[in-house]
Amino acid sequence: MKNFDTTLYFITDSTGFSEEEFLCRVEQALKGGATLLQLREKDKTTREYISLAEKVHEITKKYNVPLIIDDRIDVAMAVDAEGVHLGQSDMPVDTARRILGDDKIIGATAKTVPQALEAYRNGADNLGVGAIYPTTTKVKTVLTSVDTLKSIVKAVPIPVNAIGGLNKDNMSVLKDTGISGVCVVSAIMKADNPQKASEEIKEKFLSLK
Repeated sequence: MKNFDTTLYFITDSTGFSEEEFLCRVEQALKGGATLLQLREKDKTTREYISLAEKVHEITKKYNVPLIIDDRIDVAMAVDAEGVHLGQSDMPVDTARRILGDDKIIGATAKTVPQALEAYRNGADNLGVGAIYPTTTKVKTVLTSVDTLKSIVKAVPIPVNAIGGLNKDNMSVLKDTGISGVCVVSAIMKADNPQKASEEIKEKFLSLK
């Protein structure tokens, strides 16, 4: 039975960090209350990705937080991660579901109500919707309005998370949207104190509910 909480969905970015510093920041974010962790690596080789995922998985298991692998079904299977997240240009959700089975968490990116409905019908367990604000990550972003976010929440019965440039100071726009949580990258990864940043972001989001 899948059991996961998307309240504070932490998405990693190892750019500019040594492996030791990166793993330290991952652990600090989990100490601060991250409830789901997505390992996102766009530039690593498959072997490098698997190696890092194994190390991250050791940490996430310690905190009983599911590890989600971005894009790569093969990497997720190699390390027995709890799930994957698939963008619009990645493997279709229904194909991934056939490969991974019913027990794994499959998240999908949706920017429109039709995309959200398609992902849900094809077996997605949760959705990431955005970008709400411009981001500094290497991922291509198209801004999504808060009204669209609300419409997606109403359209599907699975958890919907907002993503894109979110931090504790600009999250108020998400009040009354009905989302299950927020996805955060830079506000935690680049923070002087990732543990404190996680605590503050989580506290701020919960105050909006």
